[in-house]
Amino acid sequence: MVRCFQRRTAGGQVAHDAIDNVAPEDIAGVQKDSNLKLYPRAPLTTVYVAMNNTFKPFDNEKVRQAVAMAIDRKRITDNFYAPGSVAAEQFAPPGIQPGNSSGMQWYKYDPAAAKKALADAGYPNGFDITLSYRDVVRPYLPSPSKVAQDIQAQLKDIGINVKLQAKESGAFLDSARSGKEPFFLLGWFADFPDATNFFDTHFSTSIKQWGTPYSDIATEIAAGGAVSDPAERQKHYDKVNELLKLHVPMVPLAYGTSAVAFKANVKGAHSSPFGDESFYVMDNGSDKLVFMQNAEPITLWCGDEADGETFRTCIQLYEPLLNYEIGGTKVIPALAESFEGNKDATVWTFHLRKGAKFFDGQELDANDVVATYAQQWDVSSSLHKGRQNLWTYFGSLLGACLNSQKGDGDCAKK
Repeated sequence: MVRCFQRRTAGGQVAHDAIDNVAPEDIAGVQKDSNLKLYPRAPLTTVYVAMNNTFKPFDNEKVRQAVAMAIDRKRITDNFYAPGSVAAEQFAPPGIQPGNSSGMQWYKYDPAAAKKALADAGYPNGFDITLSYRDVVRPYLPSPSKVAQDIQAQLKDIGINVKLQAKESGAFLDSARSGKEPFFLLGWFADFPDATNFFDTHFSTSIKQWGTPYSDIATEIAAGGAVSDPAERQKHYDKVNELLKLHVPMVPLAYGTSAVAFKANVKGAHSSPFGDESFYVMDNGSDKLVFMQNAEPITLWCGDEADGETFRTCIQLYEPLLNYEIGGTKVIPALAESFEGNKDATVWTFHLRKGAKFFDGQELDANDVVATYAQQWDVSSSLHKGRQNLWTYFGSLLGACLNSQKGDGDCAKK
């Protein structure tokens, strides 16, 4: 049994086997404690400040550029992130190749230039705005309130008066994903090591959190995802990064490292670069493993969700066709023992593992796999039902859901 929440002993203390996202100030203490062991993660993350172009004054590109020049990203990284974290220069971290553009830099921290840009945009005296965020520790954001407060202080220097608003995690994500937040602090923790996981899931035409989609960015993203040659893909992603800097739908702040602390007696303990630790390989000598994560899962059906806490729990319940090796990024067989594609990569055939069963003992076959995909991908399916019915992942990664009326990545149930 795995419990992804706190369990208290009779004396009132929390009993746990692992804690996710150890606070930067606690890392040294964990490393010195012989009862604990630290498992670091590489920085496959990005935290950003987002601006929705359907809300004034963020409908003005110069205002968004001013915000980019007014934030000292290095100060934030040095003060609030663990060792190994670096100030972000682009949306995709350096470990995403192709995707990250070598040598490309973001706007320099320049409050004077930021003030001038605001004045040129018609806001010589600045403006008032609310910055929303969820007060939940994430691998990309170990100190949410402190980072939000520092952004507030920095923007005040150029006349932007920021009111902070911490929201409940699920409500905040729903609001941001549906395009209802003008100004917010959020980030991304890689699900898989490819540019599509960063670009397609954020800037394709189906994504609403920035307001009106940037069609020139989406065009280059689609082109980069349509070719297999890494050099050719990178040409498109170089253009994506140039356009992101021009339009500034967000300001990338940091590529943050993170870590999990386990009790030293837990066999098979590990961290995953994607936050999908596999509890079934762990053994603490009992039939219970208590893992402390930073928020409750929103649901136990991941198709219509986008938060890591939900994903970690669902990973323990569902098995994919392919998986990643324990603690690594190498793709390995899971439900599928092998697979092959045709010459133009339009048809892929997966050969399922023999003897796979559901929890109740029933045999699993190809029809079950198809049905699982269909209820998420096919808008006309009677089983296409989620909590919010946004289906962000399917819409952004596949370009469109099957039988979608809009055909632009929208996967909402009609």
